[in-house]
Amino acid sequence: MNEQAPDAGLLASDPADRSPTADDLTNRKLLNWLFDTGRINVRRCALFDTPPPSLPVALDWDRVEGMMLGLAVGDALGIPTEGQLPAERRARHGEIRDYLPNKHVPEPRGFPSDDTQLAFWTLEQLLVDDGLVPDHLAARFCRDHIFGIGSTVRDFIQNYKERRLPWYEAGPKSAGNGALMRVAPIIIPHLRTSSADLWVDAALAAMVTHNDSGSLAACLAVVSMLWRVLAMGSPPPAEWWLETYVAIARELEADETYRPRAPRFASYRGPMWRFVYEQVSVAADEDLSVLDACNRWHSGAFLLETVPSVLYILMRHGDNFEEAIVRAVNDTKDNDTVAAIVGAALGALHGKQAIPGRWLTGLSGRTTNRDDGRIFELLNDARGRWWNAERGS
Repeated sequence: MNEQAPDAGLLASDPADRSPTADDLTNRKLLNWLFDTGRINVRRCALFDTPPPSLPVALDWDRVEGMMLGLAVGDALGIPTEGQLPAERRARHGEIRDYLPNKHVPEPRGFPSDDTQLAFWTLEQLLVDDGLVPDHLAARFCRDHIFGIGSTVRDFIQNYKERRLPWYEAGPKSAGNGALMRVAPIIIPHLRTSSADLWVDAALAAMVTHNDSGSLAACLAVVSMLWRVLAMGSPPPAEWWLETYVAIARELEADETYRPRAPRFASYRGPMWRFVYEQVSVAADEDLSVLDACNRWHSGAFLLETVPSVLYILMRHGDNFEEAIVRAVNDTKDNDTVAAIVGAALGALHGKQAIPGRWLTGLSGRTTNRDDGRIFELLNDARGRWWNAERGS
């Protein structure tokens, strides 16, 4: 049987924390145990004890909904041509600005990939548990068929479901983008508390499937960025996206062995944050198009490609939700995931009202192959649980 947390014997033998049992173990105590025993592959730093800034009292749910629907829209626009090189995609389809038919359904409708599934299953499990229980989240990811499952998540499922490893040992050390694409909903239960427990939950949720320094740092940095843009009244300066990401990720990354796949960077070996900072800065200084920049460093599912692609699109098109998504869908290889992450960021910044109506109308709202409208139900439930309840309405 899978463990929700280390048992009392493990904790009792640890001089850093002898008191808690498995029954009363909080996520913070659990994270401390993971740090103390070297089980989590990220650097312990001041972030984990620093509350995020309070969100405005007047924050509209439209911004939160925009974050999640932006993710789903970006994913659905990208998935029919996911994995194609931009030149190949353009030769077949021209510039994509709307949903395409797919191999299963001939109509041009917005269907999900694993990005939407895992993000909304995370929200679903948060609702069931009224917060994050990592073992329950791990079990949820193993329950239904995942569309276009990535190799790391497949390995996680094998470790957790078939090999019966505890959740904190099931996630491989992988710098793929499968945790980053689904991390946005971890914010929602924390909207009214502004507690440093946000970072605890983000780290634990990410670790479930990807226990990698660069992945964990990226997830925490993006959660911080999403939180901050929810409070903004207008788009930040272009350089804010890169500077904010790097300032957080450089404190968290513990691995300095990342190597790009693009031949022109074959000599680089170092932390992910440094490569991202250097190459996105150069692309911005040269005023490269999104296509040229992403072709330079590649734009696949490796975070050393996904992160600079996302940040560069946000820097160039952060003031225009539609154009940013169109560029992500057309100009990158792993376009569903890049567009999903861009969509979450700009949905949080601009709100649901900035998402073109045709994209929302055409969205199936599925998380499986037969639950149309499910994502809208989950968002409505989340609003009632963590938004209206806090406001006493």
